[in-house]
This record gives sequence, structure tokens and C-alpha cells, in this order.
Amino acid sequence: MLIDSHCHIDLMDYEKLGGDPDTAVAYAHENGIGHMLCVSVNLEQYPNMLNTIDQMPKVFASVGVHPNEQDGLDPSVEKLVELADNEKVVAIGETGLDYFRSEGDLEWQRDRFRRHIEAAKQTGKPLIIHSREAKEDTIKLLQEENAQDIGGVMHCFAEDWEMAKLAMDLNFYISFSGIVTFKSATTLQDVAKRVPLDRMLVETDSPWLAPMPFRGKTNQPAYVKYVAEYIAELRDDSVDNIATATTENFFRLFASAKP
Repeated sequence: MLIDSHCHIDLMDYEKLGGDPDTAVAYAHENGIGHMLCVSVNLEQYPNMLNTIDQMPKVFASVGVHPNEQDGLDPSVEKLVELADNEKVVAIGETGLDYFRSEGDLEWQRDRFRRHIEAAKQTGKPLIIHSREAKEDTIKLLQEENAQDIGGVMHCFAEDWEMAKLAMDLNFYISFSGIVTFKSATTLQDVAKRVPLDRMLVETDSPWLAPMPFRGKTNQPAYVKYVAEYIAELRDDSVDNIATATTENFFRLFASAKP
């Protein structure tokens, strides 16, 4: 069994895929994907996200506001803690820093990131971290806020081995998406070979970043198997071994998730 540790079931284009959220989840199950984590990007969409997955027993949720979200609600620590008080919610995020899509004084991103870290500590639910072109500040802020006390995952990891080591030293797992299957991703492929198996997760980040051979198409949770297969080949390992380890890692990290 595999787990898609990061997807956005509520944001997928079902006209392109055909069907609906239930269809996508059923197709994932048919392809050996036992559980999924549907990740929050803003609070405006959050109620609809929970409603979408409410009757899906093997789909978990997070609560948080993506670092690029500027126009919607910017939650307090108290609000995040309140919204996380739901049996579906197993994590805080996605949160972090993104200097690729945002410009100017980005202290507001760092302030929001700090609030999410504090909410994670108060709830005991780990962090889902988004970091893009902000490697140094992401690690620095995690260190300053003692994020190692709660830990979490560096989602859709696309950095180098140096950052992977620093993140793992802070009690974070490294999650690989379809990016690892891209021919140009040689630095990331090196990381995927070197990360200890007990610190690895796999994900789709669907509907984006579909792995080869679906690159450029709408991604979906079923495709996480292609990520696992590629990593197994990179490491000269079996898919079953990758699946077993990443599944065990998921339930170790997201301790409130029920197998």
C-alpha cells in the first residue's frame, strides 16, 4: 500500500479527469493508494475541502494558509488551533515561504509562518512546509521557532542535499513528488538516492506536477505510484519496500491519522 501524503482533491479539474472526487479516490484505491492527505491552501476553501472529503474515511486533512495567499483570511494562532480541532485534521499547513511568486517586503509571509509553527506546537499536529527559493530563510525560521519540537514534512521537496540534511536535523521528513521523475531534476534525484528510507514520504501535489509519463496533464492521487516506482529504480530497491517504509513513516509522523 502507498499513501499520497499531499494532494488537493478539492481543487482538481474533474472535467479533464472525468468523474468527481469520489471517482478520483476510488481510482487511487484501485491503484494501491490506501490513504491520502488533502492539504489546505486557504481558509475560504477550507469548509468546502472538509465537506468534499467528509465521507471519505481514508482521506485526511490539514488546515493552513499557503504562503502565496494574500487576499484572503490571514489566521491567528487561535483560529488555526480552533480549526484544527477536527478528527479529520492531522496536520498544520501548508505553510512556509515562497519567494518565487511574491515580491517586495515579505515579512508578512514570515509572520504567518511563525503563527503556523506555534499552532502546530499547541495542537501537537506536525507541519507541512512549502519552501520555494527561500531555502536559507525557511531553515533559519524553523530553527528560531524551535520547530523541531513538533516536526513535520518538507513537501514537494525540490532542493539539494544540504537543505535535506538541515531539514532532517530539525525533525522533518522529506517528501518527493512527480518532480523527481523529470529528466532535468538531477540534483533532486541525488537527494532521493541519499535520504534515509525512514525519513521519506511520497506525494502527488495533485492536480499539479504530474510525474512522467503524465507530465503536463492533470495529476491525481493514483499517480503517486509512479513516484514510488521511479524512486525504487533510483535506489535499486523494490517498490514494495518503498511503499512499506513511506506508509509507516506517514503514520509515525501524522500520529492522529488512523490506519
